[in-house]
Amino acid sequence: MWLDVVLAVVALGLLVVGYASLVERNLYRVRSSELSILPAGSRPIRVLHISDIHLAPWQKRKMRWVNSLDSLDPDLVVDTGDNLGHLASVRPAISMLEPLLKVPGVFVNGSNDYHAPVLRNPFTYLFRPSTRSNGGLIDTATLMTAMETSGWLNLNNQSGTMTINGVRIGFLGLDDPHDELAWYERLPQQQREVAGEDIVFGIAHAPYLKVIDEFGAAGASLIFAGHTHGGQVCLPGGRAIITNCDLPAKSAKGLSSFEVSGKRVWLNVCAGLGTSIFAPFRLFCPPEVRLITLTAKG
Repeated sequence: MWLDVVLAVVALGLLVVGYASLVERNLYRVRSSELSILPAGSRPIRVLHISDIHLAPWQKRKMRWVNSLDSLDPDLVVDTGDNLGHLASVRPAISMLEPLLKVPGVFVNGSNDYHAPVLRNPFTYLFRPSTRSNGGLIDTATLMTAMETSGWLNLNNQSGTMTINGVRIGFLGLDDPHDELAWYERLPQQQREVAGEDIVFGIAHAPYLKVIDEFGAAGASLIFAGHTHGGQVCLPGGRAIITNCDLPAKSAKGLSSFEVSGKRVWLNVCAGLGTSIFAPFRLFCPPEVRLITLTAKG
């Protein structure tokens, strides 16, 4: 009897692992939402939020899927980093993103855009966020140059402005907070540089609570981030167990709001399209991009 139970548990475990690694991690989805946040009378803005692609050069299906996203007709692309997942991914990533690079866009980097992934014990994530990678250096500059040449704004510890559908948007940006590359001390200067715009967005890879507080204090009404993978392995129903930062698990993906200095600040987290090549599985958390339609306040 006990042997039958053990064999059944092992068989179930193998089925779950097989589904998570061979099926669900390839079920790419577009998650749509709407947020009334623009000034009264503004035309809608369709924002395509992409993040955590973690591209490896052999992932042809993922490349084709991302290559087709321009068919969503976004007005703005927000890329919150970790596009790369292998030392040889830079040129494939540029080719993959080429159609989207024709759309106005902004970007920041994640840690995996700087260093190749390394083998980690996945169970350590249950107790603390991951540590800085010591993997090989990736040719990040080539990817960033391609993005900037296309007209995308590099927001790594920089601000920027852009007019989309008549709405003047100010952007505050931070380099990856998870690897302690964020220069928070520059945000007051960034705030001055975007003063007078119709609305301000904050863009960072990892949604630490400090990131939310600092962006909110600097005037951001809406923050875009990735990093969490939505939990990657979730409970049934999609409830995240971990976020790989101090963000509450309930905010691991999608829209949530926080109060900063008496003001409501929105956070949009994209659960991303990829995983580390050393942890190629997702469970109750399919890979995604987010299409958020911003509309005028009522």
